[in-house]
Amino acid sequence: MITFQLTRKEMADLLLSLKGWNTKQPLTIMQEAWVKVHKEDIENGKTVHAFVTTSLSPILEKLMKTNELDMGFSLNEISSLGSQIENTNFSITALQNWVKRDIKEMIGSPQKGKKYSIEQTALLFIVEDLKTALDFESIRKLLQLIVNDPANLDDDLINPVRLYAAYSSLFEELNKQGAQCCTDTRAADTIELIEKTIEQKAAKLAAAFPNIKQNQQEAIRNIIVIAALSVHTAYFQMMAKRYLSATLFLQNLTIPSEI
Repeated sequence: MITFQLTRKEMADLLLSLKGWNTKQPLTIMQEAWVKVHKEDIENGKTVHAFVTTSLSPILEKLMKTNELDMGFSLNEISSLGSQIENTNFSITALQNWVKRDIKEMIGSPQKGKKYSIEQTALLFIVEDLKTALDFESIRKLLQLIVNDPANLDDDLINPVRLYAAYSSLFEELNKQGAQCCTDTRAADTIELIEKTIEQKAAKLAAAFPNIKQNQQEAIRNIIVIAALSVHTAYFQMMAKRYLSATLFLQNLTIPSEI
């Protein structure tokens, strides 16, 4: 079975939809994500086979059928949902440590009865991305710029769902442009180009938020830059680990003659 996964942007679109801030329903977002991955199977008439060999987690099956807005999630559901994001693996133990100790004051208590809100879920997704490049003390200071009072969404500098959507869309855009950016360019020039591109696009995204002061706009821009760079760091770390695993697995591997 092939595990069904979403890009960060697709997950962000899903969270926006669950808030009622996306014109597409959760089912439509997941259908489009699945079609994109299985385009070749569909073109070859293997649609049914491709779908029945796809493993859908219970949380995604639940979201496919829901019409509820602003729903809540348990930590187990957040862990399961987060693990559907490509190149990400959420640990329920880590989440418990975060909400009870590491970033307790930034997440606050569950806001939907015994469950966590979509904003709190987005914050936990953001923490997962940031921890690749930052320690928890730095993450707490950064989150303090976003969240003043976890129980009051109205005083947030930027809604966590909007922030997650902003840098996720930026990362996906840069990921698509990656090969073009690296063509005929020295490594040092490539790094500088990526940095400048992220800064420019982050500034444009931050400028789209109305009714905020200049220093607040700069804070949003810098947060988007930091998050996008952290996701890039995580991506390259993941690639290095995959190459290591492949190297160790294939080392001295004897291929049977009948293969």
